[in-house]
Amino acid sequence: VQLQASGGGLVQAGGSLRLSCAASGRTFSSNGMGWFRQAPGNEREFVSGIDWSGRSTKYADSVKGRFTISRDNAKNTVYLQMNPLKPEDTAVYYCAAHRGSYSSDYAPGYNYWGQGTQVTVSS
Repeated sequence: VQLQASGGGLVQAGGSLRLSCAASGRTFSSNGMGWFRQAPGNEREFVSGIDWSGRSTKYADSVKGRFTISRDNAKNTVYLQMNPLKPEDTAVYYCAAHRGSYSSDYAPGYNYWGQGTQVTVSS
């Protein structure tokens, strides 16, 4: 089972990126999915979560109104649209699959994690 995150890169402040998380090895269409991030010297923090249907979403206050999470269960893929980006969004972004079907900001509830993709926002 693998979660492959992609789409990170270097972008100027105010720009945008779309992260993708493609699952392989099993389907996660019945699972909640989430994005977390970790900046150097910081703890991993919740960014956004989505339930199995895509109808229920959660966002950290720091990204609310700027980031949008979505999913395509037919493609077994979750997305994170990010704009406008700020320098404080610089981090490694991880996608994760939850044990349950709902959206959640509780990291221990996620039992599958991707390898991370680097997002760097320059000022």
